[in-house]
Amino acid sequence: MRSFSGTWIIAVATMKEAIRQPFFFLLIAISVILMVLNTFLPFFSLGDDVKMLKDCGLATLLISGLLLAVWTASQSIAAEIEGKTAITLLSKPITRRQFIMGKYLGILMGVFIFFVPVVIVFLACIYYKVPYDFREASEVNYMAAHSWIEIVQVLPGIALIFMEVSILAAISVAISTRLPMVVNMVACLAIFVVGHLTPTLVNSGALQNELVDFFARLIATILPALEVFNVQAAVATGAPVPGIYLGWSAIYAVAYSAAAILLAFILFEDRDLA
Repeated sequence: MRSFSGTWIIAVATMKEAIRQPFFFLLIAISVILMVLNTFLPFFSLGDDVKMLKDCGLATLLISGLLLAVWTASQSIAAEIEGKTAITLLSKPITRRQFIMGKYLGILMGVFIFFVPVVIVFLACIYYKVPYDFREASEVNYMAAHSWIEIVQVLPGIALIFMEVSILAAISVAISTRLPMVVNMVACLAIFVVGHLTPTLVNSGALQNELVDFFARLIATILPALEVFNVQAAVATGAPVPGIYLGWSAIYAVAYSAAAILLAFILFEDRDLA
Protein backbone atom coordinates (compact mmCIF):
# COMPACT_ATOMS: atom_id res chain seq x y z
CA MET A 1 0.00 0.00 0.00
CA ARG A 2 2.85 2.38 0.85
CA SER A 3 4.47 1.54 -2.50
CA PHE A 4 1.31 2.48 -4.37
CA SER A 5 0.96 5.67 -2.31
CA GLY A 6 4.41 6.86 -3.35
CA THR A 7 3.73 6.03 -7.00
CA TRP A 8 0.40 7.83 -6.89
CA ILE A 9 1.94 10.96 -5.35
CA ILE A 10 4.51 11.13 -8.16
CA ALA A 11 1.81 10.44 -10.79
CA VAL A 12 -0.47 13.23 -9.60
CA ALA A 13 2.43 15.68 -9.34
CA THR A 14 3.58 14.81 -12.87
CA MET A 15 0.05 15.19 -14.24
CA LYS A 16 -0.39 18.58 -12.59
CA GLU A 17 3.00 19.70 -13.87
CA ALA A 18 2.06 18.65 -17.41
CA ILE A 19 -1.31 20.41 -17.56
CA ARG A 20 0.03 23.63 -16.03
CA GLN A 21 2.61 24.16 -18.75
CA PRO A 22 1.91 26.65 -21.59
CA PHE A 23 2.83 23.90 -24.08
CA PHE A 24 -0.19 21.88 -22.92
CA PHE A 25 -2.63 24.70 -23.65
CA LEU A 26 -0.84 25.57 -26.89
CA LEU A 27 -1.27 22.01 -28.13
CA ILE A 28 -4.96 22.04 -27.21
CA ALA A 29 -5.46 25.36 -29.02
CA ILE A 30 -3.64 24.20 -32.16
CA SER A 31 -5.47 20.86 -32.22
CA VAL A 32 -8.89 22.45 -31.75
CA ILE A 33 -8.20 25.07 -34.42
CA LEU A 34 -7.12 22.36 -36.87
CA MET A 35 -10.27 20.35 -36.09
CA VAL A 36 -12.51 23.36 -36.74
CA LEU A 37 -10.65 24.37 -39.89
CA ASN A 38 -10.94 20.85 -41.26
CA THR A 39 -14.67 21.03 -40.67
CA PHE A 40 -15.23 24.14 -42.79
CA LEU A 41 -12.46 23.91 -45.38
CA PRO A 42 -13.55 22.05 -48.53
CA PHE A 43 -11.61 18.87 -49.29
CA PHE A 44 -12.91 18.57 -52.86
CA SER A 45 -13.30 14.87 -52.17
CA LEU A 46 -16.46 14.28 -54.22
CA GLY A 47 -18.77 13.68 -51.28
CA ASP A 48 -16.22 12.10 -48.93
CA ASP A 49 -15.61 15.16 -46.77
CA VAL A 50 -16.68 13.34 -43.59
CA LYS A 51 -14.16 10.59 -44.29
CA MET A 52 -11.42 13.16 -44.82
CA LEU A 53 -12.45 14.97 -41.64
CA LYS A 54 -12.20 11.76 -39.60
CA ASP A 55 -8.84 10.89 -41.15
CA CYS A 56 -7.37 14.35 -40.51
CA GLY A 57 -8.85 14.50 -37.01
CA LEU A 58 -7.34 11.16 -35.99
CA ALA A 59 -3.97 12.19 -37.41
CA THR A 60 -4.11 15.47 -35.47
CA LEU A 61 -4.99 13.62 -32.27
CA LEU A 62 -2.14 11.14 -32.76
CA ILE A 63 0.58 13.69 -33.50
CA SER A 64 -0.44 16.10 -30.73
CA GLY A 65 -0.76 13.26 -28.20
CA LEU A 66 2.70 11.96 -29.08
CA LEU A 67 4.23 15.42 -28.83
CA LEU A 68 2.70 15.93 -25.39
CA ALA A 69 3.79 12.50 -24.11
CA VAL A 70 7.41 12.82 -25.30
CA TRP A 71 7.72 16.44 -24.20
CA THR A 72 6.30 15.68 -20.73
CA ALA A 73 8.60 12.69 -20.29
CA SER A 74 11.61 14.77 -21.22
CA GLN A 75 10.59 17.64 -18.96
CA SER A 76 9.61 15.57 -15.95
CA ILE A 77 12.46 13.05 -16.03
CA ALA A 78 15.46 14.19 -18.09
CA ALA A 79 15.14 17.81 -17.01
CA GLU A 80 14.73 16.86 -13.33
CA ILE A 81 17.77 14.58 -13.47
CA GLU A 82 19.90 17.27 -15.12
CA GLY A 83 18.58 19.92 -12.74
CA LYS A 84 19.35 17.73 -9.69
CA THR A 85 15.73 17.92 -8.50
CA ALA A 86 15.14 14.19 -8.91
CA ILE A 87 17.59 13.42 -6.10
CA THR A 88 15.45 15.55 -3.77
CA LEU A 89 12.41 13.40 -4.48
CA LEU A 90 14.37 10.19 -4.07
CA SER A 91 15.77 11.33 -0.73
CA LYS A 92 12.24 10.94 0.59
CA PRO A 93 10.74 7.46 1.15
CA ILE A 94 10.25 7.02 -2.61
CA THR A 95 12.15 4.35 -4.53
CA ARG A 96 13.53 4.73 -8.04
CA ARG A 97 10.95 2.32 -9.38
CA GLN A 98 8.14 4.31 -7.78
CA PHE A 99 9.61 7.43 -9.34
CA ILE A 100 9.63 5.90 -12.86
CA MET A 101 6.21 4.26 -12.56
CA GLY A 102 4.67 7.40 -11.10
CA LYS A 103 6.13 9.51 -13.91
CA TYR A 104 4.73 7.16 -16.54
CA LEU A 105 1.24 7.06 -15.00
CA GLY A 106 1.29 10.85 -14.61
CA ILE A 107 2.17 11.26 -18.29
CA LEU A 108 -0.72 9.01 -19.30
CA MET A 109 -3.08 10.96 -17.04
CA GLY A 110 -1.93 14.22 -18.62
CA VAL A 111 -2.43 12.81 -22.12
CA PHE A 112 -5.91 11.56 -21.17
CA ILE A 113 -6.88 15.00 -19.85
CA PHE A 114 -5.53 16.50 -23.08
CA PHE A 115 -7.61 14.06 -25.13
CA VAL A 116 -10.90 14.98 -23.40
CA PRO A 117 -11.47 18.51 -24.82
CA VAL A 118 -9.84 17.72 -28.18
CA VAL A 119 -11.93 14.58 -28.67
CA ILE A 120 -15.12 16.43 -27.67
CA VAL A 121 -14.41 19.08 -30.29
CA PHE A 122 -13.54 16.37 -32.84
CA LEU A 123 -16.81 14.52 -32.27
CA ALA A 124 -18.78 17.78 -32.34
CA CYS A 125 -17.20 18.62 -35.69
CA ILE A 126 -18.21 15.23 -37.06
CA TYR A 127 -21.75 15.70 -35.74
CA TYR A 128 -21.96 19.06 -37.52
CA LYS A 129 -20.25 17.94 -40.74
CA VAL A 130 -22.61 15.06 -41.53
CA PRO A 131 -25.81 17.13 -41.96
CA TYR A 132 -23.77 19.87 -43.64
CA ASP A 133 -22.68 17.40 -46.31
CA PHE A 134 -26.26 16.19 -46.67
CA ARG A 135 -27.38 19.76 -47.35
CA GLU A 136 -24.53 20.34 -49.78
CA ALA A 137 -25.56 17.20 -51.67
CA SER A 138 -29.20 18.39 -51.67
CA GLU A 139 -30.28 15.26 -49.79
CA VAL A 140 -33.29 15.60 -47.52
CA ASN A 141 -33.28 12.21 -45.79
CA TYR A 142 -30.84 13.22 -43.04
CA MET A 143 -31.52 12.00 -39.51
CA ALA A 144 -29.52 12.59 -36.33
CA ALA A 145 -28.76 8.88 -36.32
CA HIS A 146 -26.46 9.42 -39.29
CA SER A 147 -24.23 11.70 -37.22
CA TRP A 148 -24.23 9.34 -34.24
CA ILE A 149 -23.25 6.40 -36.47
CA GLU A 150 -20.24 8.36 -37.76
CA ILE A 151 -19.26 9.25 -34.18
CA VAL A 152 -19.50 5.66 -32.95
CA GLN A 153 -17.39 4.47 -35.89
CA VAL A 154 -14.52 6.81 -34.96
CA LEU A 155 -14.31 5.76 -31.28
CA PRO A 156 -12.18 2.62 -31.87
CA GLY A 157 -9.66 4.74 -33.76
CA ILE A 158 -9.39 7.12 -30.80
CA ALA A 159 -8.89 4.22 -28.39
CA LEU A 160 -6.13 2.73 -30.55
CA ILE A 161 -4.40 6.10 -30.78
CA PHE A 162 -4.29 6.30 -26.99
CA MET A 163 -2.77 2.80 -26.91
CA GLU A 164 -0.09 3.84 -29.39
CA VAL A 165 0.68 6.97 -27.39
CA SER A 166 0.98 4.88 -24.21
CA ILE A 167 3.65 2.70 -25.85
CA LEU A 168 5.70 5.64 -27.08
CA ALA A 169 5.30 7.35 -23.71
CA ALA A 170 6.83 4.28 -22.02
CA ILE A 171 9.70 4.27 -24.54
CA SER A 172 10.22 7.99 -23.98
CA VAL A 173 10.35 7.45 -20.21
CA ALA A 174 13.05 4.80 -20.68
CA ILE A 175 15.09 7.03 -22.98
CA SER A 176 14.70 10.03 -20.64
CA THR A 177 16.47 8.19 -17.84
CA ARG A 178 19.73 8.41 -19.80
CA LEU A 179 19.42 10.95 -22.61
CA PRO A 180 18.42 14.65 -22.83
CA MET A 181 15.25 16.06 -24.37
CA VAL A 182 16.45 16.67 -27.93
CA VAL A 183 17.90 13.16 -28.31
CA ASN A 184 14.76 11.70 -26.75
CA MET A 185 12.46 13.46 -29.20
CA VAL A 186 14.59 12.49 -32.20
CA ALA A 187 14.77 8.86 -31.04
CA CYS A 188 11.01 8.69 -30.46
CA LEU A 189 10.36 10.21 -33.89
CA ALA A 190 12.61 7.59 -35.49
CA ILE A 191 10.88 4.78 -33.56
CA PHE A 192 7.48 6.18 -34.57
CA VAL A 193 8.40 6.23 -38.27
CA VAL A 194 10.14 2.84 -38.32
CA GLY A 195 7.44 1.30 -36.12
CA HIS A 196 4.86 2.13 -38.77
CA LEU A 197 7.11 0.83 -41.54
CA THR A 198 7.94 -2.56 -40.01
CA PRO A 199 5.48 -4.53 -42.23
CA THR A 200 7.00 -2.89 -45.30
CA LEU A 201 10.52 -3.59 -44.04
CA VAL A 202 9.77 -7.26 -43.45
CA ASN A 203 8.07 -7.70 -46.83
CA SER A 204 10.85 -5.91 -48.69
CA GLY A 205 13.49 -7.86 -46.77
CA ALA A 206 11.91 -11.14 -47.81
CA LEU A 207 12.42 -10.13 -51.44
CA GLN A 208 16.13 -9.40 -50.87
CA ASN A 209 18.88 -11.64 -49.50
CA GLU A 210 18.78 -13.50 -46.18
CA LEU A 211 20.92 -10.91 -44.36
CA VAL A 212 18.53 -8.07 -45.22
CA ASP A 213 15.58 -10.24 -44.24
CA PHE A 214 17.26 -11.08 -40.89
CA PHE A 215 17.86 -7.44 -39.97
CA ALA A 216 14.38 -6.43 -41.11
CA ARG A 217 12.82 -9.07 -38.87
CA LEU A 218 15.15 -8.14 -36.01
CA ILE A 219 14.04 -4.50 -36.20
CA ALA A 220 10.41 -5.60 -36.42
CA THR A 221 10.88 -7.76 -33.29
CA ILE A 222 12.61 -5.14 -31.16
CA LEU A 223 10.64 -2.05 -32.14
CA PRO A 224 6.88 -1.79 -31.53
CA ALA A 225 4.61 -2.72 -34.42
CA LEU A 226 2.80 0.61 -34.38
CA GLU A 227 1.01 -0.10 -37.64
CA VAL A 228 -1.21 -2.43 -35.60
CA PHE A 229 -2.88 0.67 -34.15
CA ASN A 230 -3.39 2.36 -37.50
CA VAL A 231 -7.01 1.75 -38.46
CA GLN A 232 -7.63 5.23 -39.84
CA ALA A 233 -8.52 3.88 -43.28
CA ALA A 234 -11.11 1.52 -41.79
CA VAL A 235 -12.55 4.21 -39.51
CA ALA A 236 -12.69 6.80 -42.29
CA THR A 237 -14.55 4.46 -44.62
CA GLY A 238 -16.94 3.27 -41.93
CA ALA A 239 -15.64 -0.30 -41.78
CA PRO A 240 -16.21 -1.87 -38.35
CA VAL A 241 -13.23 -2.54 -36.08
CA PRO A 242 -13.87 -5.88 -34.31
CA GLY A 243 -13.88 -5.89 -30.54
CA ILE A 244 -11.42 -8.81 -30.51
CA TYR A 245 -8.98 -6.66 -32.49
CA LEU A 246 -9.24 -3.89 -29.89
CA GLY A 247 -8.73 -6.43 -27.12
CA TRP A 248 -5.56 -7.94 -28.61
CA SER A 249 -4.24 -4.46 -29.43
CA ALA A 250 -4.76 -3.42 -25.81
CA ILE A 251 -2.92 -6.55 -24.58
CA TYR A 252 -0.03 -5.79 -26.95
CA ALA A 253 0.09 -2.15 -25.81
CA VAL A 254 0.17 -3.15 -22.13
CA ALA A 255 2.81 -5.84 -22.72
CA TYR A 256 5.14 -3.60 -24.73
CA SER A 257 4.67 -0.67 -22.34
CA ALA A 258 5.50 -2.97 -19.41
CA ALA A 259 8.65 -4.12 -21.20
CA ALA A 260 9.68 -0.51 -21.86
CA ILE A 261 9.07 0.47 -18.23
CA LEU A 262 11.09 -2.56 -17.09
CA LEU A 263 13.93 -1.30 -19.29
CA ALA A 264 13.51 2.13 -17.67
CA PHE A 265 13.85 0.49 -14.21
CA ILE A 266 17.13 -1.13 -15.30
CA LEU A 267 18.55 2.03 -16.89
CA PHE A 268 17.59 4.23 -13.94
CA GLU A 269 18.65 1.83 -11.20
CA ASP A 270 22.34 2.77 -11.29
CA ARG A 271 21.98 6.27 -12.75
CA ASP A 272 24.13 8.77 -10.86
CA LEU A 273 21.86 11.64 -9.80
CA ALA A 274 24.39 13.63 -7.79
